[in-house]
Amino acid sequence: MSTTLFRTKNVEQSIRDTEEPEHALRKSLSALDLTVFGIGVIIGTGIFVLTGAAAKDHAGPAVSLSFVLAGVVCALAALCYAEFASTVPVAGSAYTFSYASLGELPAWIIGWDLVLELALGTAVVSVGWSGYIHSLLDNAGWHLPEYLSGRDTATGFGFDILAALLVLVLTAVLVLGMKLSARVTSVVVAIKVAVVLVVIIAGAFFVKGGNYSPFIPKAEPVTAGGNLKAPLIELMFGWAPSNFGVMGIFTAASVVFFAFIGFDVVATAAEETRNPQRDVPRGILGSLVVCTALYVAVSIVVTGMQKYSALSVEAPLADAFKATGHPWYAGLISFGAAIGLTTVCMILLLGQARVFFAMSRDGLLPRFFSHTHPRFRWPGPPTPSPTPRSASCPPGSSAGTWCWNSRSVRRWSPSAGPATSTRCSTTRAGTCPSTSAGGTPRPASASTSSPPSSCWSSPPSSSSA
Repeated sequence: MSTTLFRTKNVEQSIRDTEEPEHALRKSLSALDLTVFGIGVIIGTGIFVLTGAAAKDHAGPAVSLSFVLAGVVCALAALCYAEFASTVPVAGSAYTFSYASLGELPAWIIGWDLVLELALGTAVVSVGWSGYIHSLLDNAGWHLPEYLSGRDTATGFGFDILAALLVLVLTAVLVLGMKLSARVTSVVVAIKVAVVLVVIIAGAFFVKGGNYSPFIPKAEPVTAGGNLKAPLIELMFGWAPSNFGVMGIFTAASVVFFAFIGFDVVATAAEETRNPQRDVPRGILGSLVVCTALYVAVSIVVTGMQKYSALSVEAPLADAFKATGHPWYAGLISFGAAIGLTTVCMILLLGQARVFFAMSRDGLLPRFFSHTHPRFRWPGPPTPSPTPRSASCPPGSSAGTWCWNSRSVRRWSPSAGPATSTRCSTTRAGTCPSTSAGGTPRPASASTSSPPSSCWSSPPSSSSA
């Protein structure tokens, strides 16, 4: 029992599964596409909010060093993802990697964790996007009915129509194919980065050198906690993080680290990359470099525009512009935040669909979900085929040849119609196809490393299964 639960799926078998015509995704992405995906999912509202909050509470103007430190730590984790994704260029990210290294049960748990994480993340991000759009509409004098504005403002029934529409529209874009999704993401990310650059350049004109003094404020020790709400390191060693000072930089780095979350989603697109061994590492690391540079630039600007102790926690950058007498930029920041959340939501949906697809293809979910559309090559319902592809024979097979795949077995004859190429595929690593047509199956170990020349030691006794 334990052997079954912790059996692994070797890399060769994982790659062979991606070559099945009914379960193959189109390879259309480049390193630039992956870099854009990474920037799109990493840069959200945190760049306008978290920078000032970490400066006010933990590091002061030295928060820029905290972002550099967090970026380096994320790069180390990104190297691990890049190594795995280039070795196992298959959809599924951490789920696929755990199946190849830890076993089926850990992979099943991690797969469902990813599905839950990405689904809930999409829901939360879409609601946040809706809030920014509501704010922009209110500024323009347009107001939605309370019952269509979400549960927070409704007294009875409430439904967030804007969040639902965002998810539906982004799903439709993803359905039309990965290449179109990449183009849409590129356009939206370009707008988002342009807004961030405008904010950085505009804010640079209001920077005052005196606001950077002291660059590293004097340390303020924090009393160690003694209850269950305290961090584990406090309970075990009595050590508490310090605010400000040199240790405050590390405290802020542990907070802003979460601003980089999302780069791992890029690994879910490894199977759809033209050259995954080269492009996946470039895409993941390239997006981290760009995002780190933007985070550092925004943190330098926001702490230079206003003294770190006077920054607000809710909207530090927008309030800093208001304090300098330029409230117009607050609306631009809201627009940039809404644009940023659009790509975050889209790429989370992409990652969730690919994890679901990979689990289905491995048999841990109904295999119906792992069929791909014959034209767009996205995970979708299969289309009927007049030729029984489930057990067709290779071209040139002679009459009486036995052909099989993971679902059925049949004896080929010239009158059976045009034959299509197939091979002895497996539904699970380490097992041969089963058949009700008779015959003596080979041992399960016969297909653990590569497709066997025959899955039966003697031919079945009937012409079809």
